[in-house]
Amino acid sequence: MTDIQKLLFDRQDPAYQAFQSKLMPTVDPETVIGVRTPALRKLAKELAGTPAAEDFLRRLPHRYYEENNLHGLLISAYRDYGATVAALETFLPYVDNWATCDLLSPRAFRAHPPELPDQIRRWAEDRHPYTVRFGLGMLLSFYLDEAFRPEYLELAAGVRREEYYVRMMVAWYLATALAKQYDASLPYLELRRLDRWTHNKTIQKAVESYRITPEQKGYLRSLRWKD
Repeated sequence: MTDIQKLLFDRQDPAYQAFQSKLMPTVDPETVIGVRTPALRKLAKELAGTPAAEDFLRRLPHRYYEENNLHGLLISAYRDYGATVAALETFLPYVDNWATCDLLSPRAFRAHPPELPDQIRRWAEDRHPYTVRFGLGMLLSFYLDEAFRPEYLELAAGVRREEYYVRMMVAWYLATALAKQYDASLPYLELRRLDRWTHNKTIQKAVESYRITPEQKGYLRSLRWKD
């Protein structure tokens, strides 16, 4: 057992391990230690910038789910854009579940570096499903407010994959876009620019949002793809 693994097992919560394992059907429960996210974030903060952390980041693949999450949290703390992208390019091929993917929130991306949209496009076109999901997640996190451009809707709608967790992210992105950029997003449903499953899932997620008005929800329900 490595030193990092010992630190993780010291924070193990068996009840949480059982709960978390049920949420991730693509992950072997034997690889889930059961460390709550606040404890994992605290550990990442303690390790960030240390030789032990840098050594850990060089050692891929990891054995445990929490090791991957710790890896992602350490990358997310980087301040340099180039270093962040380089570290993600190395790590993303090893991401094998939605929870690790969605935990990634790089600090270096918050200022909307001009290079980031092109990088997101490359991720969204990747062969690895969780790399695609991550790219779409970055589009959702950073480009639906002041930095929004209609072309980003086209990028998300153009992702046609069979993997459930990719399709769910497309629907989640477009449902959030309806809440924040309703007029620009609506034609993608009116013109049926999505596959049927994603179309209907987008509407389902949108009508569950408190940010969508009752009038908008009524119209969105009328756009459900029934035939």
